[in-house]
Amino acid sequence: PFTIYKFRTMTDAMDAKGNLLPDGQRLTPLGGFLRSTSLDELPELFNVLKGDMSLVGPRPLVMKYLPYYTDREQLRHSVRPGITGWAQVNGRNLILWDERLAMDVWYVENWSICLDLRILAITILKVLRREGAAKDPDSVEIHLDQERLHRVSDKNINARS
Repeated sequence: PFTIYKFRTMTDAMDAKGNLLPDGQRLTPLGGFLRSTSLDELPELFNVLKGDMSLVGPRPLVMKYLPYYTDREQLRHSVRPGITGWAQVNGRNLILWDERLAMDVWYVENWSICLDLRILAITILKVLRREGAAKDPDSVEIHLDQERLHRVSDKNINARS
């Protein structure tokens, strides 16, 4: 585990019940710009310099997701996490978790310097074109733990039917 350096792009605004407002309502104007240009990832270069991260690799995810990985998906942890990765240049947050984690495993199993250079080149092009960054923070997928819990509940409901 390590701390990821990030720009603060959202407020902690809450509703009357003390729940955080949806991301789209908490995003600051500067935060919106930073996210749309992917500049919000720049502080992670400190993580690279410290040795916590690499420029290329599977994106680091929160620790609470660990129990939800399959044995195969655990392979993503056999390399350092990266600022950009195969899943990021192939859909970023707009692809489903299963697909994203499968891409992370594919990256680990097919790693090469050439692949890293290819990912870096594609990343630079996508950042310059502002491709792949979610325009609406509320349009991004649900969290991995929520998605996997829903899947288990759906299977249990279908099994009872």
